Amino acid sequence: MWQARFYQALPAIVEAHPKARWVFLTLTLRNCDITDLGDTLTHMNRAFQRLKDRKEFRPVLGWVRTTEVTKGKDGSAHPHFHTLMMVPPSWFTRHYVKHSRWVELWGDCLRVPYTPNVDIRVVKTKAPKGRQTPLIENTIDSLRGAVAETLKYSTKPSDMTDQGDVDGWFLELTRQTYKRRFIATGGALKDVLKLDEETDDDLALADGEGTDEGPRIAFDWKTAKRQYIRNSKGDQA
Repeated sequence: MWQARFYQALPAIVEAHPKARWVFLTLTLRNCDITDLGDTLTHMNRAFQRLKDRKEFRPVLGWVRTTEVTKGKDGSAHPHFHTLMMVPPSWFTRHYVKHSRWVELWGDCLRVPYTPNVDIRVVKTKAPKGRQTPLIENTIDSLRGAVAETLKYSTKPSDMTDQGDVDGWFLELTRQTYKRRFIATGGALKDVLKLDEETDDDLALADGEGTDEGPRIAFDWKTAKRQYIRNSKGDQA
């Protein structure tokens, strides 16, 4: 649903901000126990609020941020933010911020005694031969990959279907993230996903009858073990 909404809005966004550039920012922190995930996400959200107030973030025209949680090899949880930012051309000259400064900023906002990992990269758009600036169509095509990366699954399907999940990692994940919104927006992109206007049809990704014939991954609840067990025979392709 979110990707579809962003794709639909892209032409208007690019037309309204033809000179804007786009940057992909990933913010991480150390893994936590899956039972501490809820508190860790609250801590991360507060840290991001602090980051938005820093002078280095103020030139950002608009942003979309999603939360992803992956499973560590030791059964821990690895929550991190994917942020797609629309920035002015001056971001790369007058407002340029080095990667080392982003690391410093995020660590300070997290208020942790270690250096967190931060990845920041430019979404590159190519101009056709003979032109100095990309056409709107070229910019939109280049942005699709960045949108897909930002608005992907909040949890890897492989983590959901782990046959060795004897400790009920995925079940605990659902407990820890219950009623939490994994998507946030701000600035010129604040209303691009219409987060407060969700309907049943939206959730079904349907334009007409409100049906969804997409794939399904099946789980069965085992009372004796008090956990969900993967049931591949119940999947729907």
